[in-house]
Amino acid sequence: MKIFLIALRKEVLEQWRSYRLLVVVLVLGLFGLLSPLGAKLMPEIFRLMPGGDEIAKLLPEPTMIDAVDQFNKNHVQFGLILALLMTMGVVVQEKERKTAALVLTKPLSRRSFILAKFAALGLTFFIGTFIAGAAAYYYTLLLFEAPSASGWLLLNVLLWVFLLVHVAITLFFSTLSRSMVAAGGLAFAVLIVISLLGTLPTVGEWLPSQLVSWGHQVALGGSLTAWPALFVSIGLIIFSLIASWTVFERQEI
Repeated sequence: MKIFLIALRKEVLEQWRSYRLLVVVLVLGLFGLLSPLGAKLMPEIFRLMPGGDEIAKLLPEPTMIDAVDQFNKNHVQFGLILALLMTMGVVVQEKERKTAALVLTKPLSRRSFILAKFAALGLTFFIGTFIAGAAAYYYTLLLFEAPSASGWLLLNVLLWVFLLVHVAITLFFSTLSRSMVAAGGLAFAVLIVISLLGTLPTVGEWLPSQLVSWGHQVALGGSLTAWPALFVSIGLIIFSLIASWTVFERQEI
């Protein structure tokens, strides 16, 4: 445990020194801030376009629901991009630069090596998600009305778990692949497959995308739950981590 904590500290420092933490916080925080503003100003934005006055007249008055919708969409879209970009090189780069071999000469197991990287990335996205959530909640309160506080908190937890699924999958491909491009491409392909499967009526109820719908509903005071999707998401994370260290154990560094 002590060795793992030392490795985790090293990875957290690496997240800071490589600006990964800063990038995630700035990007997610900025779009968290802009989501309620975008919802509020949407009619005015249309009026700036040629012939936009007629379109603006057809739009309903923006509400808190629009702010929550914008936050959900922005956080999922930019969170997924960041999950891929921030994760696809974390293992493969260390193998290319031979730094993994140096680290593993110390009493650090390959399992702890993988888990420390995932935990550090999880912490980075936890901080980014909740800063974005706090910014979006504050401006939604100012511009519209306050969503359910407990529902909003659950929304952010579910969004974080949703992103962790893709962090874990990308980490696996970063361990498996020999280049960042291959790792990113394979992870992106899996993301597309999961997204397409999520559109199927029965299958979609079991996939991570349902977590976003669950969070959206509870933030608006609804009672929707998606426990199967949560269990599948946690299972995908665990499976990806086990697959990562199993592959890594068999690789020559």
